[in-house]
Amino acid sequence: MSFLNVFLTNLADAAAETTTAAASSGFHLSATDITLILVVVLAAAVAALFFLSRWATSKYDDQQTQINRMKQSTTIYVISKKHDKAENVNLPKVVTEQMPKLGKFMKMYFVQAKIGPQIITLITDKNVYNAIPVKKNVKAEIAGLYIVSIAGLKSADQMKKERKAKKEKAKAEAKAAKKNKK
Repeated sequence: MSFLNVFLTNLADAAAETTTAAASSGFHLSATDITLILVVVLAAAVAALFFLSRWATSKYDDQQTQINRMKQSTTIYVISKKHDKAENVNLPKVVTEQMPKLGKFMKMYFVQAKIGPQIITLITDKNVYNAIPVKKNVKAEIAGLYIVSIAGLKSADQMKKERKAKKEKAKAEAKAAKKNKK
């Protein structure tokens, strides 16, 4: 504990010396100088975000054109679905080696499906993942290990309405069961 007290005391003394040295040297920033610095920093940040956005958009467009070129329509039997990290799922070694470092630690949507005689783990996005039924045959468009779309894919609003209708039906059945018991 004494080491920490000594360290903090020395740090406070150094900060006080720096402040007094800056004050004695006549180095003062006016409000306009501070405002000008802030404007320049903000302009640089906006410019960086603009160019980063353009780069990301062009990369996304290239990936989408490649996916659209490679996609095939096939029937798959969905065995299970998982929302997990890539390292916890049975993906081929080649895929995990080519995956970016951030992608290895992000949670993604995986579908384990049987395509022909093979059982394969496929990657999807959230909308497709939510629309895929488990233990059923589904007609899907696949590009490599990525499920692009499902035939008869329902929108998010339709999915919400169906869930709401199921909940209301379950409540009505529960009420009817209570009335029958009485």
